[in-house]
Amino acid sequence: MSKKKPRPTPVPAETVAGLVDAHTHLASAGARDGAGVDALVDRALAAGVEKICTVGDGLAEAEAALAAARHNARVWAACAIHPTRAHELDDVARTRVRELVADPRCVAVGETGIDTYWLQHDPDRTAPLDVQEEALRWHIDLAVETGKTLMLHNREGDEDLMRILADAPQPRRVILHCFSSPLGVAREAIDRGYVLSFAGNVTFKRNEQLRQAAAETPAGQLLIETDAPYMTPEPFRGSRNEPSLIGHTALRVAEARGMDVHDLAAEVSATFDEVFALE
Repeated sequence: MSKKKPRPTPVPAETVAGLVDAHTHLASAGARDGAGVDALVDRALAAGVEKICTVGDGLAEAEAALAAARHNARVWAACAIHPTRAHELDDVARTRVRELVADPRCVAVGETGIDTYWLQHDPDRTAPLDVQEEALRWHIDLAVETGKTLMLHNREGDEDLMRILADAPQPRRVILHCFSSPLGVAREAIDRGYVLSFAGNVTFKRNEQLRQAAAETPAGQLLIETDAPYMTPEPFRGSRNEPSLIGHTALRVAEARGMDVHDLAAEVSATFDEVFALE
């Protein structure tokens, strides 16, 4: 009986100064306190990552995201309730999310959105679609009210998500994080002015459409992210991800766009600042 080959230990790509990670989960990646946040940020900085947005997918992680942003000047937060947890968005949670989003270190309302994957595979693990839609619309209103960017999760929910966004109030900016949809959805999103954020799955061999979407996304509407500890890029797919590994994704996106990776780093850094109103 043959043994599986052990996965190689992930190492950063060659250092490229000025990189950003527009969506990561520092708490889930192991940063449980200030020292943990600093360790991950320092490793990322050594790989050229100068700015990070860490995200909460539930109230506890949103609290941790804001704490990380308050602790480390290279980190900003996005706070919201994930669509699979939309049933947790009661009056108490709404009040607390409002408080978190009001903090200057919180630069986006996210991640919220639509997720129908678990509705098809294990409905007990997620909120019903109508509850997800109600929560999404509440988060959209909060983003509009506060003037902050809306950061969206979308897993097999293209039709519903685009429908809701089409008739809802328009936030200052909309990010489709970990963009994974077909090329036609990418083109429609670009036409609407949305920002597409590409994660490690853009490096996977079968995802040529994602690379084409990255190639077609105009400057100012493209970001890169890790979504750590998930979506580890090739050649380390399946291992634990962290912000220091984003260089592999940057290289693949730069290649798809026919540009030097250093120029890509400068482009996405400027977009990060504009989208999150850091200028």
